[in-house]
Amino acid sequence: MTTPERAKLRTLFSAYLKELHEIYTDGNFREESFYPALKDLFEECSPVFSEEETAKALVLPKRTEVGIPDFLIRKNGEIVGHIEAKVPDSNLRELENSEQIQRYLNALPNLIVTNFLEFRLYRDGALVEKTELCSPIALHGLKPPVPEDVDSLGGLLSEYYSFLTPEIKTASALATTLADKTKFSRHILKEVLDRKDRDSIPLESFYEVFRRTLIGSLTEKRFVDLYAQTITYGLFAARIMAGKEEINKENAWNFIPGNVPLLIHIFHTFVGPDTPVAMNWIIEDILNVLNKTDIVAITKEKEATYGARDPIIHFYDTFLGEYNPEERAKLGVYYTPPEVVDYIVKSIHKLLK
Repeated sequence: MTTPERAKLRTLFSAYLKELHEIYTDGNFREESFYPALKDLFEECSPVFSEEETAKALVLPKRTEVGIPDFLIRKNGEIVGHIEAKVPDSNLRELENSEQIQRYLNALPNLIVTNFLEFRLYRDGALVEKTELCSPIALHGLKPPVPEDVDSLGGLLSEYYSFLTPEIKTASALATTLADKTKFSRHILKEVLDRKDRDSIPLESFYEVFRRTLIGSLTEKRFVDLYAQTITYGLFAARIMAGKEEINKENAWNFIPGNVPLLIHIFHTFVGPDTPVAMNWIIEDILNVLNKTDIVAITKEKEATYGARDPIIHFYDTFLGEYNPEERAKLGVYYTPPEVVDYIVKSIHKLLK
């Protein structure tokens, strides 16, 4: 770190601590009270480490208690990572073992957990760096605290900003990544369904149709599980069909294959303009992974195993093996020929008409 960089960071950290101190000493605060200061810190520190486009910190809407990270950090149009914040004085080491944080660690490859003073950086679920800007006790003082270790936090932030979603070139690597993110979206969908508000109406409608026409004993838990798989797998199908073109929330459903009309209908509802707010960020996260995937390599890999048959169908075997191995064996995905899968899909579509 150069001397000018260190001086700039010290100025930014000092201003940040001054703002935290003002909020904290006022006494009437919530976790969200500190968000603007943290947002400014991450956006203003970004140019110190790179001359490229400044990172943007987006505060994600709190529409669910299941666990949406507090911040999404984006740079040059790509997702850099996420931030989960807790009130000052929170014990981050103890929180690391909570169900919420464990879900984040399984699904988010570049994550910072902070209580606004201590910062912990996790890569692919493992703690790689941690530092404390100052002691929480310092917030109780009459004067704003001063940054205690500029270089340490500067190094952590530099490492965080440098993250790039790696290109995925094998079916097994893609299946593992998508399985982790699908498990996460399953939790969010269950919370959306339980809320019984405007966002839950489309999901409730699909649940009733599935239960009435397909599986009378279908539970909400099982339905949400199937629906989460459908969204992820539909995005994968769209990516295959898009070829070299990148997919996003606005165009993904246009690439859904014509032989799966049910998927088109689901996507138009849940990956289009009516997407529940709580699902937006995880869908964007999945899209980010798929756009960094070497689809040609994965298609060739599947063709080498199954011949020139539909890679969309055969990837499901690999995906389900990571997402739910027991379910794969129970469904007999190992042995289901493409013709049977296609027949099942079209039969379901007729039932839903």
